[in-house]
Amino acid sequence: MQLPSFPRALSALLARLPQYPPAVAAAIALNLSLGEIVSGTNLPAACGKVVAISVRDIGLCLRFAIERDGIVACGNARPDVTISATVNDFLALALRREDPDTLFFSRHLTIEGDTELGLLLKNTLDALGPAALELKLPTPARLLNALRLQFRLRL
Repeated sequence: MQLPSFPRALSALLARLPQYPPAVAAAIALNLSLGEIVSGTNLPAACGKVVAISVRDIGLCLRFAIERDGIVACGNARPDVTISATVNDFLALALRREDPDTLFFSRHLTIEGDTELGLLLKNTLDALGPAALELKLPTPARLLNALRLQFRLRL
């Protein structure tokens, strides 16, 4: 399913908006769904690293730090690795309609910077079965933990 291309005027507007608020929302969602999998505890080689996800056609670049307990939005920090693609390509990856290697070798998906880190993350996510990607209603404790991590709350 190919989505229509994103309107250029809207892309230009989105590129000028602060990137931190959507990064916070994405980090909370990622921690709720992949918190045990993508963390510094589970992936020690990624701990302390900054990953940027750049959605080229909408001008969005979200930056995350991988910390011991999970993923944290980190504003304009210099990324160790940047993974770039279009909305359609990221959607195809998420829905498993496209293989990341196919997108990479066709230059639809790019990895810049610490490619070893990028490959570690790609291989970790690629190894997940469909059950790991199912959306589940989080327990209150899990939601509180995701919020605590993101906003550095001490409870």
